Amino acid sequence: MLKGLDPLLSPELLFTLRAMGHGDEIAIVDGNYPGVEHARRLIRLDGHHLVPVLNAVLSVLPIDDFVPEAIFRSTVKAERDKLDPVHEEMIDCCGRHEPHRQVVPLIGSDFYGRVKAAHAVIQTSEPRLYANIILRKGVIYPKEPGTQAAAGVDPFVY
Repeated sequence: MLKGLDPLLSPELLFTLRAMGHGDEIAIVDGNYPGVEHARRLIRLDGHHLVPVLNAVLSVLPIDDFVPEAIFRSTVKAERDKLDPVHEEMIDCCGRHEPHRQVVPLIGSDFYGRVKAAHAVIQTSEPRLYANIILRKGVIYPKEPGTQAAAGVDPFVY
């Protein structure tokens, strides 16, 4: 356990999030998703629902602001604009962390293709169908000159 971190952020998940670079994507998927088949790196968070895992990840992961679209959700079959309650919860969660970003719906094969190319997949035990989301990692900007880091010493002097 660490202070200030959501306990859902397991050691493996924290390592993966930190190892990702700008523009890398990570998918968080439901319990029915074919994670083993689609993941380059699979992180299992069995016993947890998707929205709390999404909230934990967004508490530490910057979202890419270099591109117009950086958060993607799966759709109910080919119904691009249909929102199940789980989609509304995912959009609300993203809005709390990234209020200026839209959650873009991706239909079937477009979503699957993006997951297969993702840096990693987090598989939850979410029982609701179509509860899948992709996040594109952004950057942490350097502090302004003359500003000290929170700990009082900035090891990255620019």
